[in-house]
Amino acid sequence: MADEGKTTKKAAAGKEPKRPAKKTAKKAAKKVTKKSAEKAPAKAPEKKAEPPKPSLAPIVVRASSRYVRVAPRKARLVADQVRGLQIDRARALLQFSPRAAAHDIRKLIDSAAANAENNHDLIADEMRVAEITVDEGPTLKRYRPRALGRATPIHKRTSHIAVALSPEED
Repeated sequence: MADEGKTTKKAAAGKEPKRPAKKTAKKAAKKVTKKSAEKAPAKAPEKKAEPPKPSLAPIVVRASSRYVRVAPRKARLVADQVRGLQIDRARALLQFSPRAAAHDIRKLIDSAAANAENNHDLIADEMRVAEITVDEGPTLKRYRPRALGRATPIHKRTSHIAVALSPEED
């Protein structure tokens, strides 16, 4: 209790350290505007636009197909077979492949070849499959009824397939 008396006497005596007064927002705003007005830089001279430099990289034609109803693992097996092949050889291989993913990948390669002819004025037969990627898309989740009132999940997987064609190197 003696301690409480001392603290109250100090508070009453006004011996607490005083804090400096805070600047008001108006004074701070005035100082900022004065400083910014003094330091405002002069307008820099405008640079002339340079013509774009021709790129040395070969033209790459792309096509992609999303939400294809083929499991990515199955589509990758077909994609690995055609990676790096010339277009004609890839088409022939895909035409006679028994896998269902081959049909979707063949259509995608034909689309990329059409893009090369129409958009880039290239000859499609002189192109090769530079890269082909198969990524996983969203999975459709369904359920199958089973015995004794149970249900088991069915996962219907989808794929995102992307193809890049480039001119053949001589």
